[in-house]
Amino acid sequence: MPRPRIHDPERMLDAAERLVADRGPEELTVRLLAREAGVPNSTIYHAFGSLPALIGQTWLRAATFFLDEQERLVGQALASGDPVAAVVAAAGTPAVVAGARPDAARLMITVPPDRVLGPQLPEDLTEALHALDKRLVRLLVRLARAQWGRGDGAAVEVITACVVDLPTALLRRELVTGHVGSAGRDRLAAAVRAVLSLPPPDRPGRRPLSGKD
Repeated sequence: MPRPRIHDPERMLDAAERLVADRGPEELTVRLLAREAGVPNSTIYHAFGSLPALIGQTWLRAATFFLDEQERLVGQALASGDPVAAVVAAAGTPAVVAGARPDAARLMITVPPDRVLGPQLPEDLTEALHALDKRLVRLLVRLARAQWGRGDGAAVEVITACVVDLPTALLRRELVTGHVGSAGRDRLAAAVRAVLSLPPPDRPGRRPLSGKD
């Protein structure tokens, strides 16, 4: 019979998620993580192979949870026939995620993927992170098409401002503290609706974005 796994990798990823959200990926060390997770250093290497792989897996897990939730919220809103509400729901995803996994929400709002990607990251993790990015692009295109019937770059830029830029600007401080109040959510929703009230510019020769490139 195989030996039972004594140390749960999810517990180590939970600790890494918290530490990276608090300190950034550059400050995470194996010794620090081992102390926080209550495991020997060797256990971390055995489970993940290297520190960059661990950080990449931590970011991938949090980002996958975040995008799963974002797609679910968007799907619910679009099913009701309200494309504006769908963009508002996508923008408000950090607040929803903060209620379930505050460390994941902080990680997503404070650590961009370019701080995780690097030459030391295993190829399979790099591919998984790129695949996740393509999922996000497809979601942005879906929202743009639902809103204006077009999925070109100019339309997707406006949706990106609503879904990425505004939440980062308006919710970051509250997310760092671990709680987003109703006032913050209301301000974000109002800002998103204001941006959507103006159509995106019409660019000559615009090409639809597919997220498959």
